[in-house]
Amino acid sequence: MSRADHMDVAAYALGVLDQQDAERFEEHLATCWACAAELETMVPVVGMLAGIDGESMTALEQTQTDPALLDRTLVAVRQHRRRTRFKQLLATAAAVVVFGGLSGVGIAGFVDNGDDRIPQAEPTLTAPVTGPPSPGPTRSGNGFGGDREPVEGVAHDATDPGTGVQTMMWLAEKEYGTQISVQLTRLPGPRTCRLVVVRKNKTSEVVSTWSVPGGGYGTNLNQLPLELSASTSASQGDIAKIQVQSVDVNGIASPLVTVADF
Repeated sequence: MSRADHMDVAAYALGVLDQQDAERFEEHLATCWACAAELETMVPVVGMLAGIDGESMTALEQTQTDPALLDRTLVAVRQHRRRTRFKQLLATAAAVVVFGGLSGVGIAGFVDNGDDRIPQAEPTLTAPVTGPPSPGPTRSGNGFGGDREPVEGVAHDATDPGTGVQTMMWLAEKEYGTQISVQLTRLPGPRTCRLVVVRKNKTSEVVSTWSVPGGGYGTNLNQLPLELSASTSASQGDIAKIQVQSVDVNGIASPLVTVADF
């Protein structure tokens, strides 16, 4: 093969050979590994040059003899690249905004102004504000529950040394007699209880009855006290004592705690 056949690699890759010369070179290429290897290395370059049209080639040729035109061409190329890059950034930012809106995550964006980048405001996420948990049930010595007003009446407290049951009672004088407010702790269960008013004339009156569950009231199993109210027709001056009693299945009552000496 002639030396010209080996020199036609670039012309063939660029597609500038006529049909006859192209066919002749292809016959040569089938038997020449050197030209085949050189042609393979030119494929990426040909791909890059494919986007350049005839007008661009003419303009590039003119810049070789006109330095001012070369400067203008370089400026135009830079501006074109910046616009292309800016469009890419806008497209990326739009995708990020959509993704950030879905996931709740925001990032800072940048506006390309020449070689400077101006950071935009970055959205911040704040955790929802929640108030402190509501306090649980409380109790105090001057009323039913820690948040209630003091119970009406004169307070009397007692603890039975045998049963360990504790009570706080408030007695309030009324037109109909006496209002009795009771708070009980250390009251075990299960059992049936009753509240009995014993008058100074030795007569007695059951003013309230209730059932105590297995956990009791004011115990390790149930720390809340039992709170109840009752009334009696007896005036405070007629009351000798008030007693909390436990009643068994046979109806036999036994004292749990007693308030006396009014």
